[in-house]
Amino acid sequence: MAHYFDPLHREQIDTLRETFTARTEWPTWLLLIGTSASWFAVLLASPLLGLWPSTLLLIPILVLWLSVQHELLHGHPTRWLWLNKLLGYAPFAVWYPYTLYRDSHLQHHRDEDLTLPGRDPESRYLGQRQWHSRSLFEQGLHWLNKTLLGRLLLGAPLALLALAREEGLRLRQGQRQAWLMWLTHGALTLLMLAFIARYTVVPVWHYLLLVSVPALSVAMLRSFYEHRPHAQVEQRTVLNEAAWPWTWLFLHLNLHLVHHDLPGLPWYCLPRAYRERREQWQARSGGFVVQGYGELLRRHALKPIDSPEHPFAL
Repeated sequence: MAHYFDPLHREQIDTLRETFTARTEWPTWLLLIGTSASWFAVLLASPLLGLWPSTLLLIPILVLWLSVQHELLHGHPTRWLWLNKLLGYAPFAVWYPYTLYRDSHLQHHRDEDLTLPGRDPESRYLGQRQWHSRSLFEQGLHWLNKTLLGRLLLGAPLALLALAREEGLRLRQGQRQAWLMWLTHGALTLLMLAFIARYTVVPVWHYLLLVSVPALSVAMLRSFYEHRPHAQVEQRTVLNEAAWPWTWLFLHLNLHLVHHDLPGLPWYCLPRAYRERREQWQARSGGFVVQGYGELLRRHALKPIDSPEHPFAL
């Protein structure tokens, strides 16, 4: 465990890990089964529910699925990487193969690189040279993406364009791992879309554009202000004291500094770990605390949260 935890704090965290819940991981198993079953249930019931009620139910299910995949890649509910991969490989959310998400996200957990363009794969910042090489139109898009409404509207399309560019390059270079990953993911996605076309009233194009993309947009609300540039690494990660339903959709990852300091701690332990040392966590974050996503909406619906240009990355 990291050196900044005092002995009593270490003991409190170890106690969380030794509970029956944490040892059996039953909440994650239940969530994994429930999310998958809900996806099938809504789609199979879509002839009775109708297209738009089904759509409104599927979007949060996909958001929750993305959160479940995040738990899987961090070693829950099993410690076997191959089994977690098997459990999380279903392409319900379409765009990101599980292994791509896993590998890039684990790279993101190198905290010394947080927010640094080119080193943190989840950075939403541009280095100074990158920024000044962009056209005014591109700079304008990045500024819009720094507003909350802009993130909801533009975040997913911009992320998918970047994904196509980066993965297209790997495929053109003939990288074997990339080809195997995308062929596997593509085959499973085609099977899923064939199921949707055969057994539901949801058109394939509708699922792709009006279910999966909005779900990705909602999921990106969590990452809107998860990290900020700061000279001190521990002060780059937010503590967002959000309320239900966001805490459930994001599986308490709004308490993001707790997760980064304790990435192996399961989602259902994060709130208690935070409550027991709330003042210390907030001091460690340097006051990087947000009072829920409503605060971000009130303050930054149309006002950029910060600059797209990283202040100290060339």
